Amino acid sequence: MLVSVVLMPFVASAQKKQLSQARDYIKSGKNLDKAESILRTQLQDSAQRNNIKVWQMLVESLTAQYEQGNEQLYLKQKYDTLAFFTTTRKIFSAAESADSVDMRPDEDGRVHPKYRSHNAEYLRNIMPNLYYGGVYFVNKKDYKRASEYFDHFISLPKQPIFTGVRLDTASTMVVSAAYWTMYCGFKLDSAEMIMRHHELAERDTTQLAFILQYEAEAYALNRDSKNYLHCLREGFARYPKFPFFFPRLMEYYDKHEQNDSALALVNRALAIDSTSQFYRYAKSSVLLNMGRYNECIDICDKLIKEDETLADAYYNAGLAYFNMAIKLDKERQVMRSNRQKILDLYNKALPYLEKYRTLAPDRQDNWISPLYTIYLNLNMGKKFDEIDKIRHDYKRTHK
Repeated sequence: MLVSVVLMPFVASAQKKQLSQARDYIKSGKNLDKAESILRTQLQDSAQRNNIKVWQMLVESLTAQYEQGNEQLYLKQKYDTLAFFTTTRKIFSAAESADSVDMRPDEDGRVHPKYRSHNAEYLRNIMPNLYYGGVYFVNKKDYKRASEYFDHFISLPKQPIFTGVRLDTASTMVVSAAYWTMYCGFKLDSAEMIMRHHELAERDTTQLAFILQYEAEAYALNRDSKNYLHCLREGFARYPKFPFFFPRLMEYYDKHEQNDSALALVNRALAIDSTSQFYRYAKSSVLLNMGRYNECIDICDKLIKEDETLADAYYNAGLAYFNMAIKLDKERQVMRSNRQKILDLYNKALPYLEKYRTLAPDRQDNWISPLYTIYLNLNMGKKFDEIDKIRHDYKRTHK
């Protein structure tokens, strides 16, 4: 107890000296980082944690740093942009913390804030730089930190320090911040971040196609297939030429064997752009899956006539002939006269699939099996031996 009594005046004197030093730094405009360090150390002490004067000094030290940086940027002098935006957010955090102390009631339950009005007005004037800080970190691909800036910016109207201060909660900048938060979540594969401000972001009609894409990605991350499908349908209905929605809808329908839905979708797409090679190829794939082989071949032949390098068009046409042969082969026990028809179909499939192999040599998983079957049935000895070896090696390396 005696030791404590002796030490307390000494500690108080040291704290007073440090605060005086921090105040001198702030007044001189020099060593402001040291002033900040002193004040943050002071605030770690439980005896100072609710001292509004110390908090306000911290706000002032940060404000002085900000003003120096702002002046250097205005004069186009060399300055650490990262430090400028970091200081910007630290001012907001410090001022909000100071306000919570400033608004504490006295012993009689009365509240007499000394700094709220001044601090709120200052923060209101520099609010845009909190937003631009988020944009800065997006450009640096630091999406986590960028989202923290945007979240802080969006939350400002709800901060007690701005009570009674009119802030536009639906300004273009606020809506844009919500959009960029979604973008950051998309980059980080965070469904929660994507959806955090999605309703606010949807007010930005210029970015709605991307917003719907990010929402669809969030539903996919959460394995919410119902809302994922709904989002894709809405996206395609609104923006049929946007590259995200159509292929993923087709992929969904193919995975769930919903060929009728896939055909209806591709027909709607072709109604918008009947010349699109992509849409026509997609239709050939649906027709192939539906067993409408002749229609599939007709589309593929037209595509090949337009562009002889379209590997997948050769594959679909070749597979259509191949599948017709397989189907007939299964019926051979009933109709032995089908043998020549089967061989004719294999002969028709052959040039398409060999061309596909030439154009897509790395897609062995697609061409090995049908070519193996064709060479076997057509008694093509050398080619069969070659494909048999390729098949063996492929199986060995893909166990």
